[in-house]
Amino acid sequence: MTPAQLRAARGLLGWSRRDLAEKSGTSAEAVQWFEARGGDPKLSTTMKWRRALQKAGCILIDPDAEGGPGVRLREPKG
Repeated sequence: MTPAQLRAARGLLGWSRRDLAEKSGTSAEAVQWFEARGGDPKLSTTMKWRRALQKAGCILIDPDAEGGPGVRLREPKG
């Protein structure tokens, strides 16, 4: 996960840093630190963010031969 992916995912969901922190059981400061400085958070922290975002419908796209990392929303069911 990149800082840009995290910002984009929050944007797609309309979540603040605090929203993500509450939904993932992490701190808003950790989210801000990663997004602003691209630091190296613990793997357990990034996995909590990933699970919370995926539960809300975000798909984090890994880079491949055709493009860089990205984010998209799952197609709504129904």
